[in-house]
Amino acid sequence: MRLRNLVATATVAALLAGCTNDALDTATVDLSTVKNKTEYQLSSKMAAKMSELGMQKTAPIALRIFKEEGTLEVWKANTSNRFQLLKSYKICAWSGKLGPKVKEGDRQAPEGFYPLFPQQLNPNSKYYLAINTGYPNTYDRANGRQGTHLMIHGACSSSGCYSMTDEQMIEIFAMARDAFKGGQQSVQLQAFPFRMTAENMARHRNNPNIEFWNMLKVGYDQFEVTKRPPEINVCEKKYVFNQQGSGAFNPGGTCPAMSTPPALQMAMSTFEKGYKLDYDKAMKKYDGMVWYEPSEAERKAIVAKQRAGRELAYAPTGNSIDAGKLMKASDLEKKLAEQKEAEETKVAVEIQKKELEKATKGGTHVPVPAANPVPQPVLQAAVEQPAKNSFWNLFSKSEPAEQAQLTQPPPELQAAVQPQAQPAGAAAKQTRSVAAPQKAQPEVTAVSAANAEVTVAPTTEAPVAVEEPPKKRPFWKIWGN
Repeated sequence: MRLRNLVATATVAALLAGCTNDALDTATVDLSTVKNKTEYQLSSKMAAKMSELGMQKTAPIALRIFKEEGTLEVWKANTSNRFQLLKSYKICAWSGKLGPKVKEGDRQAPEGFYPLFPQQLNPNSKYYLAINTGYPNTYDRANGRQGTHLMIHGACSSSGCYSMTDEQMIEIFAMARDAFKGGQQSVQLQAFPFRMTAENMARHRNNPNIEFWNMLKVGYDQFEVTKRPPEINVCEKKYVFNQQGSGAFNPGGTCPAMSTPPALQMAMSTFEKGYKLDYDKAMKKYDGMVWYEPSEAERKAIVAKQRAGRELAYAPTGNSIDAGKLMKASDLEKKLAEQKEAEETKVAVEIQKKELEKATKGGTHVPVPAANPVPQPVLQAAVEQPAKNSFWNLFSKSEPAEQAQLTQPPPELQAAVQPQAQPAGAAAKQTRSVAAPQKAQPEVTAVSAANAEVTVAPTTEAPVAVEEPPKKRPFWKIWGN
């Protein structure tokens, strides 16, 4: 029955797809006057807006989220059972980057189609009020994705959630509560990385999540055409939208034979022709250019001033459009390489820090370095000490540098100490000589006492006579013969 009604309105809806009402961008709730947050009644201004759009207070709603621009939209069914945009809110905080949540702790906020049931409304949340997204859904579980407690909540602080201000959250909570009271069994949450227009899809064509986003786009397009939340099933680990199956849908198994209602198929065919023209035009616009997707830190830096005067828990993150930018492909490749290198360096530093803390037992004990098992030679520089002058040498004309040279035997003396054959009569030519002791003694070179350790090996050869300088005559013999 539901698909029959959807098909009946699809063609008309395609013509009206671009007609939406202006969104109310801010919440004007004075929380100080609210006595019971779970029973809060929407303002008279909101009630007037719903009346103007032909909506009942308890009519069904749908929620749409667009990460890149940081927007949460509330759509509500009118009396003809078509959904129209009732109000748009600026998301205060969402963590991570564009792309689906894959595992616990990755700080990613979910993307996909999630049914919200009455029991998922949490009036006792520590984040003011909360609605559990139901992550992981059937598709996530079929693909092995994990995570818990992924919410839409207040307090403007996120770690994988979509966080609003408390003023925004009390209105969203009230709209969902009223829709459930009107008999709606589940509210469909559609979470997208961005509005899946031809230009945005072309701009993000190089993102590694593009295949996943192309799958979500089928459901996005059908809502744009019909203005009704699509029927969701999962088979072969994929989303399927508004399909009539010949059998049951098995999330991990083969899809049954499926068919699209003819009227919907015709409406989508017309839509896709226009989309292709727009996409080709966008590809020419972005030829050679790629989109740099900013990090959460880069988004936070832009809206840092919003935290002024607020509690530390208040942590707006901004949107990706303001923080991202178009770049040449070569420039982006270089930038990503630099980021990877910086991240690897950061990881290496953290590993070293942990190892040091482990080795030092948390900083309370510093290990003493062990001795090197390989012996190392100890090199000592020979320090030459100057020779001491005797009393008589004080009157010598020799300079200190010349005296220092005497610490080593001159070449003539070195040659003299070698055993040589003496010619006959050589002793007669010597005027005077110094008698050598008969007992063999180690021959010592002319060195100072400080360098006594420099010796010549002992020898038993005959001593060499050294000529002495002539003695000076006493002054009283100057006039004598």
